[in-house]
Amino acid sequence: MPVIEFLILLTVLGIAWLISPRRWRRRVIQPVLIGALIYGVATSPLGVNLALTGLTFSLPQDSGGAVDAIVVLGRGEDLRYRRVELAKQLWQEGRASQIFISGMLDAQPIVEILKEVGVPGQILKGESCSQTTEENALYTSAILRPQGVQKILLITDSAHMLRSFLLFRGFEFIVLPYSSPMPPQWSSQQQMIFIVREYLALAKYAFTGQFKQRPDSGIKKTDPEIFEKFSAWNCRIEKA
Repeated sequence: MPVIEFLILLTVLGIAWLISPRRWRRRVIQPVLIGALIYGVATSPLGVNLALTGLTFSLPQDSGGAVDAIVVLGRGEDLRYRRVELAKQLWQEGRASQIFISGMLDAQPIVEILKEVGVPGQILKGESCSQTTEENALYTSAILRPQGVQKILLITDSAHMLRSFLLFRGFEFIVLPYSSPMPPQWSSQQQMIFIVREYLALAKYAFTGQFKQRPDSGIKKTDPEIFEKFSAWNCRIEKA
């Protein structure tokens, strides 16, 4: 809700409070007023920053050292271009010799954009099968782990990073988080909805045990099924 509209709502509720009987104040206006205040604070820039801090404060800091691969997770067109910028920047800094992109709707477009901005096609790999964050981790592991990739720089938005970090760590990657910011064109309300969804997804993943450590033997058992899907869907992105 824009600030002006929120202030108008508070003004109307304040007038209603003054002219209403006491029982209406207690039963109707007071709950509505409290709800409006909570909503206003929650969807303000301050509320968004506080909610986002809850998702990011426990993440490790990037050490600045070299890694085996830069892994970019797709999350839609609005979030795509800043990830491209970060991946290119980190590659130019010599942090890794390859960039891997994961995500059904984003992997191929991100590869093409990276080529357009000067990143050599031969260092780009990816998969466009994954439809969930867990599949991002599973399919990335299926391709990169056999190549000896263990330490990665993980690029996704700051709200999504904690869930992604925990999942990739569960597949025995050493993960250095590198968060991209929220799209500047998004309102505080849009950002808060995005963040709340992440809290709910974290709770679901934790409750269903999706953050558990997967031993090497457990990962390898799923490989035949994964590679059959890669072949059937033709969604593995190789050197170009």
